[in-house]
Amino acid sequence: MAFVKAAAVGEIPAGEIRELQVGEKAIAVAHVNGKFFAMNGVCPHRGGPLGEGSMEGNVVTCPWHGWQFDVTTGKACLNDAVGVQEYPTEIRGDELYVDVG
Repeated sequence: MAFVKAAAVGEIPAGEIRELQVGEKAIAVAHVNGKFFAMNGVCPHRGGPLGEGSMEGNVVTCPWHGWQFDVTTGKACLNDAVGVQEYPTEIRGDELYVDVG
C-alpha cells in the first residue's frame, strides 16, 4: 500500500494522539515536537485502543491496562522487546499521509 491520506494536520494538536482508520487498520497517530508518528493502534497486551490513550511527552499510556509505549519507536517503555509496528508519515500541504504497508 502507498501513502494514504489519514487526517488534516490540524486534527491532531501538538502533544496529543488520535485513533484513525487507515484502510482496514486502526492506527494511532501522535503529534510530538512538530513531528507526526504513526503506529499500530492496538495494544499487544489485551487489544486496548492506543489512540485513545493519554500522552506525556513521547509516551502513550494504553487506557485499558496502563501499558506504555514510546510513540517515536513503537517500543514498550518497560520492555523494548515488545512493541507495535510503526508506519511512515508524510505531510503534504495541510494533510497527513500514512503508509500502512
